[in-house]
Amino acid sequence: MAAVKSPLSDSALKVAGEALQGSLIDLIDLSLVAKQAHWNLRGRNFKVVHEHLDEVVALARSGQDDVAERAVAIGVNPDGRVRTVADRTTIPQMEAGYLDDDKVVAAVTDILAQIIARFRERIAATDEPDQITQDLLIGIARELEKQHWMFQVQT
Repeated sequence: MAAVKSPLSDSALKVAGEALQGSLIDLIDLSLVAKQAHWNLRGRNFKVVHEHLDEVVALARSGQDDVAERAVAIGVNPDGRVRTVADRTTIPQMEAGYLDDDKVVAAVTDILAQIIARFRERIAATDEPDQITQDLLIGIARELEKQHWMFQVQT
């Protein structure tokens, strides 16, 4: 028995739940990838990129909490366990060791573009079934696109 009775029909709940879970995976892994790059960064633009990566981490962490709480509010259990994220992520991982700032900027730009594309698919998918979830995803996508722009102009 669910702890929360969903305000959505079963079919709408399935679409919204899948959109939220996929977003949660993307945001958790984005925070991990960006923090890994933050710790191992080197190069002329170290300080700027180092601090910018923390903005991405903060955005991803805030977004993942909002996404998980929305899932629970509609009766879906979010799954942010390490094994789940590792098994389901599609985000390319950074190399081990020190990372040159120009390579990090290019990689983060590409990663953000991939995540944004998936968010846009989820936004389209939730238009009819759950506009509240859609609104949440739109807000996060807006911030991801802002970060993408800021990284992209550095390449």
